[in-house]
Amino acid sequence: MAKRSGLNIDTKALQDKLRAQFTGLDPNDPSQWPGLPRNLLFLAVCVGVVAVLWFAWLKGVDETLVAEKAKEQELRTTYQKKLVQAVNLDALRKQLEQVQQYVTQLEKQLPGKAEMDALLSDINQAGLGRSLQFDLFRPGQVVVREYYAELPITIRVTGTYHDIGLFAGDIANLSRIVTLNNLSLTPIASREGYLVMDGTAKTYRYLDPEEVAAQQKAQGAKK
Repeated sequence: MAKRSGLNIDTKALQDKLRAQFTGLDPNDPSQWPGLPRNLLFLAVCVGVVAVLWFAWLKGVDETLVAEKAKEQELRTTYQKKLVQAVNLDALRKQLEQVQQYVTQLEKQLPGKAEMDALLSDINQAGLGRSLQFDLFRPGQVVVREYYAELPITIRVTGTYHDIGLFAGDIANLSRIVTLNNLSLTPIASREGYLVMDGTAKTYRYLDPEEVAAQQKAQGAKK
């Protein structure tokens, strides 16, 4: 029976040969390197380039993902707000109607331009009805606001403390809005129990549509 001839590999010689390829390499000229180290270097460079590109792409994708998540959260918040508004739409409509009714009531308390003379007469009659003496009743310059006009009236009345207090209450109970401002009380030395009240009564009226248009036009010109 014939014996098989074994494959004899000189591993030491192979190792020496491989080691020799990595010995004395010139780092400044890889093109002159033996085949094995040159190919390994090429493979390493390719892997490095691919890794850099991969991580750069992943970074861009990650930034896009973070931005999309933030956008998603913003959309969720907006959706929740709109959902709450939709659920409470009937209640909000009722509140709007109540506000509109309240505004209408306030507007009714504001006289028009033609009613201002009657209102001034009401203020004067409120004082005379409490036995007060008007020493001064002088309407000032009308101050026009955006949707209403304000008329200050400088007043000075003389009377007892009790009557002056009742007069202030009558002013507050007028059907139209009138406010008393910057009040001061000074006793009269020659008349015991009598005081002089100085102050400013302010009345308000709503603007006519023409006045509103003119006021808005003036504000637009300022802007």
